Amino acid sequence: MIVRSLLAVTAVAIALALPAGAVHAQSAEAVAEAVEGVRPRVVEWRRDLHANPELGFAETRTAAMVADHLRSLGLEVRTEVGKTGVVGILRGGRPGRTVALRADMDALPVLEATGLSFASTATGTYMGATVPVAHACGHDAHVAMLMGAAEVLAGMKDQIAGTVVFIFQPAEEGAPPGEPKGGAALMIEEGALSDPRPDAIFGLHVVPGEPGTLWYRPRGFMAASDRVDITLNGRQTHGAWPWKGVDVIAASADVVQTINSLTARTIDPTTTPTVFTIATLDAGVRYNIIPDRAVLSGTLRTFDIAQRDDLVRRAEIAVGNVAENYGATAEFAVRQNAALVFNDEALSAWLAPVLEEAAGAGNVNAGAPPTTVAEDFSYLSQAVPGVFFHLGASADGVDPATSPPNHSPAFDVNEAVLPVGVRAHVLTALRFLERP
Repeated sequence: MIVRSLLAVTAVAIALALPAGAVHAQSAEAVAEAVEGVRPRVVEWRRDLHANPELGFAETRTAAMVADHLRSLGLEVRTEVGKTGVVGILRGGRPGRTVALRADMDALPVLEATGLSFASTATGTYMGATVPVAHACGHDAHVAMLMGAAEVLAGMKDQIAGTVVFIFQPAEEGAPPGEPKGGAALMIEEGALSDPRPDAIFGLHVVPGEPGTLWYRPRGFMAASDRVDITLNGRQTHGAWPWKGVDVIAASADVVQTINSLTARTIDPTTTPTVFTIATLDAGVRYNIIPDRAVLSGTLRTFDIAQRDDLVRRAEIAVGNVAENYGATAEFAVRQNAALVFNDEALSAWLAPVLEEAAGAGNVNAGAPPTTVAEDFSYLSQAVPGVFFHLGASADGVDPATSPPNHSPAFDVNEAVLPVGVRAHVLTALRFLERP
């Protein structure tokens, strides 16, 4: 069905992707046929990766598998770029621009509950503890689709005018404890976007959605993500004599309400979505002792840099005021996990008909609402103009609204959408390099 819809893409949509008088070196039909040829291997790779997940900066088996495949295709391969990152370079038969395609490789400390025959039973080390590990965010599918795209594009090498850079990135889910930088930032620092430097970069992510559909928006698409840590210092006392100490438990409750009020009562939700959540509170060891310390942590998601900076400033002042009201002191710290995923406006407008070639007419939404989840692709697209888009991967016949979300123990990827992702990668690279 997906293939038939691809073959039915209108001539108007195809024409929009081309400059006047230009001719595609590879038609959408030829690409679809080549993708069908690698489809069984893409599924096989995805299942193998799913059964053998690895946490951020520990993706040694995954990286070796990727590097071996890229070398088998005749690509130039650089390994250990950002600890476990892999960069593959495909130089076309003729000179031209350079385009980059990116996939993330890491899994999560999650106990899988999908019931799949190839479900993960792997474990890893996280924060000093042995934890279950699973591809609960779909990165197994991302790696498999980009491996498939590399094979298809390598088979068209002589017809390609320009260079394709394949970036397989570790630690998208954030820097592991003790690491100062996550995968994208570290790969950039270690030259992933150098020699050659891409003119543009593209990436995708599987999420709950109508199977095989693609969506994104220009400008702010995925939120900037900050981790917020608050420590309240008081004075320990008996629970029966709260006035003889400084009650950090009561102060913590006030801090949570203050944070909630700041977002709900001072930010216009119609202009810039904002989420500020306090998610953990660690304090005390006994029911009748008020402790001298409480540690809170949470996440801030924003789409406007100036508004974010102002909210952080006001939150720090407000938390300090709450602590002072109780006679306590407060420490307030913010650490960015991912910047705003900002899709280049010109590339976003150009990309829509290209993605229609991949997914079929009517299956692409280039003006989707923003989403408050985050992605460190943002650092790559800060360095190089880029577009990041989503691929709907819910099970057939299941309402996406009720599909298990990313990071859920039950999250799974509908394997029927894998060829759509491969086609999207291939066509995006080819059409970009065909631009005058």
